[in-house]
Amino acid sequence: MPKNEEKGCLECGGKIIGRADKKFCSDQCRVAYNNKLNSDETNYIRNVNNVLRKNRRILMEANPSGKTKMSREKLTQKGFDFNYFTNIYKTKEGSIYYYCYEQGYLPIENNWYLLVERKENF
Repeated sequence: MPKNEEKGCLECGGKIIGRADKKFCSDQCRVAYNNKLNSDETNYIRNVNNVLRKNRRILMEANPSGKTKMSREKLTQKGFDFNYFTNIYKTKEGSIYYYCYEQGYLPIENNWYLLVERKENF
């Protein structure tokens, strides 16, 4: 960019002083711009993340030893939402584990679940 051509702040349009690749006149403008940019999805994402965190917390509290069984009814009473999980793991035998981060569950017989904790590091 030529030296005599001035860029304006992406947030307020004010004069930018400093490096040639600077986009904002201040940290406040940078934060305000990025907050606006991310706000469209913020409520949806925040709500989904809250459900996932709650599911993870419920699984952690119900499974302090790393492996236990619990009924669907008991998990539902605690507020667990089976519609939200972060990933699925399918074993070679065809068993499907559902995970909320490192806390998982495997549907077993008669509305019971095997609760597990994945120990591997990412």
